Amino acid sequence: MKTTIAELKDFEGKEVVLNGWVYNLRSIGKIWFLILRDGTGLVQCVVVKADTEESIFNLENKLTQESSVTITGTVRAEPRSVGGYELGVTNIEVHQFAEEYPISHKEHGTDFLMSNRHLWLRSKNQNAILKIRHQVIKATRDFYDNNGFTLMDSPILTANAVEGTSTLFELDYFDRSAYLTQSGQLYGESSAMAFGKIYVFGPTFRAEKSKTRRHLTEFWMVEPEMAYCDLKENMEWAEKHVSYVVQWCLEHCKEELKVLERDISSLEKVVPPFPRITYDEAAKILKDKGTDFEYGSDFGGTDETIISEEFDRPVMIHRWPAEIKAFYMKRDPQNEDLALGVDMIAPEGFGEIIGGGQREDDHDKLLKRINEHDLPVEPFQWYLDLRKYGSVPHSGFGLGIERTVGWICGTKHVRETIPYPRTMHRIEP
Repeated sequence: MKTTIAELKDFEGKEVVLNGWVYNLRSIGKIWFLILRDGTGLVQCVVVKADTEESIFNLENKLTQESSVTITGTVRAEPRSVGGYELGVTNIEVHQFAEEYPISHKEHGTDFLMSNRHLWLRSKNQNAILKIRHQVIKATRDFYDNNGFTLMDSPILTANAVEGTSTLFELDYFDRSAYLTQSGQLYGESSAMAFGKIYVFGPTFRAEKSKTRRHLTEFWMVEPEMAYCDLKENMEWAEKHVSYVVQWCLEHCKEELKVLERDISSLEKVVPPFPRITYDEAAKILKDKGTDFEYGSDFGGTDETIISEEFDRPVMIHRWPAEIKAFYMKRDPQNEDLALGVDMIAPEGFGEIIGGGQREDDHDKLLKRINEHDLPVEPFQWYLDLRKYGSVPHSGFGLGIERTVGWICGTKHVRETIPYPRTMHRIEP
């Protein structure tokens, strides 16, 4: 019976066939052990001289790490083995004897591992991280699908900026310029006016010349947009989304979190309500801690870490100085100097995972802001139209998949949270 390592518990006492790759080998005389991986897990395969043909037993001296094999054997319970089961081998079919594998079971430098990312993905920790990424994405889609949102795909090629022209990747588009999208937000707003509640999910691009552990030039975001939604309700959706994803991963990623040796006690506290503080209150925390933070500027990574240490779950910071927020951000009617924006900062120093807020719904005010930011009006005419034909209060946010995965996994660098990361100096493999 052909099966997978993850399904072995259903075949105890039965003969099965596993396809996979050699992860490791060890020997104790007339018995040797092959650790097999197949993408669903690892299992110990026990090869006993008395139970196999001589040609099979002698493969011990020929098999190499990552050789591809098909193994036939009987499943038996073994509490000391990974997964609680092992395989008593009767036959091994070799598909290819792998050449000397460049990534051995020892420490390697980051640059070496990133240059061999196509092979590094096979390692136990990287496998666990990317399986958790899969569950983060699944939980995110389920959350919005189950709450009346419609998925809307936004274009990757755009004619306009969203977050600022300095971080755009420009390319030739026939007889004009186009850009890789920084965000699906503007199209999300348009879609929300047609469907009420929508979410955009896809890759986004920022030409930021940053080498920090929190930045990639290509990353994935999920961006819900809601019509008839103010900042308060927007923050409620944000905390419900994040809480749902974390609790889903705690339930469905137990083995992966164990592989990563993740302390889940902090994740177990991620339930609503999340603390909410204003930008002024956050700035006071930094001042009281004796930092040299300058009021009116954005928070840096160290600032976010200091603020997050005051709370045991994600904290939402709202009502920011308007001049440091994007042109589309609505001003606080109680204080025109403040924007109705919100950032969510993950605990344990993992930084901002959500940025969003209430959008400007007045045509003339939005046009004024576009001009104040020295943006060309023509590419935004369709966006301005949304304020002519049934404009309503509306809000939304973007959650970065990689930073969220990094936080849940306890992985300090986002380059490990995406299969093939793109950074300033890396566009391959």
